[in-house]
Amino acid sequence: MAGLQSRSAVAFPFSLSAAFRSLSVSTPKRAFSTTFAPQSGKKLPEDVPSYPYGPRQWYKQADTGLYGGSMIRFGNKISKGRNEGKTRRSWKPNVRRKKMWSDALQEHLFIKVTRRALRTIMSEGGLDKYLLSDRPARLKELGVFGWHLRYQVMQSPTIQEQFRQQREKMGLPDPLSFEEWIKTKEEEIEAKVEERLNIKAITKPRPKGQGDAQNDARKIAAAEAAE
Repeated sequence: MAGLQSRSAVAFPFSLSAAFRSLSVSTPKRAFSTTFAPQSGKKLPEDVPSYPYGPRQWYKQADTGLYGGSMIRFGNKISKGRNEGKTRRSWKPNVRRKKMWSDALQEHLFIKVTRRALRTIMSEGGLDKYLLSDRPARLKELGVFGWHLRYQVMQSPTIQEQFRQQREKMGLPDPLSFEEWIKTKEEEIEAKVEERLNIKAITKPRPKGQGDAQNDARKIAAAEAAE
């Protein structure tokens, strides 16, 4: 038949070699990831003493302000309809950015603070008194941010003068600076290590003809027991 073409004359829409060449064995990159992005904790400057409680392991956002120990909470939302079901939900702290005055630093500070911490600050009588409290519970709720702010307040000339007047009333000497205290502790540790490693007195040989008094006493006790 004149109108029909043979099978060999028909052109394939694609080439098998080109199709295999376009295949890729590598796994395509995903547009999203199910893993959480690593969160970098807030670090203190080198001149600030280390925070005794360390950075927060959960809800690290609390290290960026005065949260007063508040953190995210989880629970259930109870439906009171026909189904009476439970739905998981979360409660986040009520955080606001407040402009607060510091008498020690003589300036306004813009701080992220929760309503809970703000009520405590108002009852204490100001930001400085809230930060300078030495109660363990207060130090724990300050966090890394509050610890750094507390150190700045304590190093201000106003607070240093108050500390000096209190030492004079109590008859106490001036304390060492942080660098001097570190140097003193290092010298004490080096002295203890040198004392433990100094074994010359223990390994010093005894003079000829001089016995060990402890061994002689043991020999005499053994001889008496044998008799």
